[in-house]
Amino acid sequence: MALVGIARMASESELLEAKSRVQYFEIPSRSILNRTKPNMPFRWTINPYRGCEFGCKYCYARYTHEYMEMAVEEFEEKIYAKAAAAQLLRSELARIPLAEHIALGTATDPYQPAERRFRRTRSFLEVFARERGRHLGITTKSDLVARDLDLLCTIARSNVLSVNITITTLDEKLARLLEPRAPRPELRLGAVRKLSGAGIVVGVFPNPVMPLLTDGEPQLAALAKAARDAGAQYFGGGPLFLMPCAQKVFLPFLDQHFPRLAPHYRAQFEKSPYLDRVYKERLRERIAKIRDRFGLDSGPTNYRPELWEEEQPTLFPLDNEAVRQENGSRRPGMELKADN
Repeated sequence: MALVGIARMASESELLEAKSRVQYFEIPSRSILNRTKPNMPFRWTINPYRGCEFGCKYCYARYTHEYMEMAVEEFEEKIYAKAAAAQLLRSELARIPLAEHIALGTATDPYQPAERRFRRTRSFLEVFARERGRHLGITTKSDLVARDLDLLCTIARSNVLSVNITITTLDEKLARLLEPRAPRPELRLGAVRKLSGAGIVVGVFPNPVMPLLTDGEPQLAALAKAARDAGAQYFGGGPLFLMPCAQKVFLPFLDQHFPRLAPHYRAQFEKSPYLDRVYKERLRERIAKIRDRFGLDSGPTNYRPELWEEEQPTLFPLDNEAVRQENGSRRPGMELKADN
């Protein structure tokens, strides 16, 4: 059968570079911004790459390679960098209202090893550094994000920016099994320290929280304390869900490394990719208590960027000196609680 759509585009993509285990390609893109479902906390997503070299066993985004007529295992072996990405983003942003939130790195990690070579994520940040009034969130499990601290600081002065660092566990041995080629947890905490020290709104996501692997109260509490001590302002806590594509990798992984857990997971996920309501409620309560203990929020707080005030038009012809005096009594970038 002849390949069509994204599968045909992938098959025709130019090989940029190859290592012993991974091949890198460039793939054409019709669009960079992807619209989300109405119940999501952000309206648009951006993923600079298709596929992710980190190879996380639980990754739900492996289905994107199935769209290209590939096996789910190839998700971490064939990485596609999007072509003409910055130019496309720049033109698309012109049509997106400022109030609509944008999330960078929702399906694949924007700071995976390919980013060192192809710098597509940095090219996106260079676009946002010229914007004013945007709402941007970045999610990664790589300390490489600190490389772009210069651009992140520029963006945060004119836009509402938050960076989510994913750390599923402090146990390095377990992290290496679950996320074979992701940076060590301590390196990710180091990125939290650097971002926080530069004034960036940053938090830690222990997502996905996995039953009987990473959901213990002592484990989550230790991670929350480490996050707070590194300067994180908030702490997530989303439970595991296993899409069928992820089950093809995660369940054999359990058979090999955690055989006693495998039957429980199969029984739980054979009918639905989601954990049941009772478990999710108990987990929510556990994490809420941990947040309270360490003074962490559940998500990033909103704030008024430093350069917004001076560029926002006013409806009233107030005396400029009075405005300057009023602004001077309030620290630029003062945090404001997000509206409920």
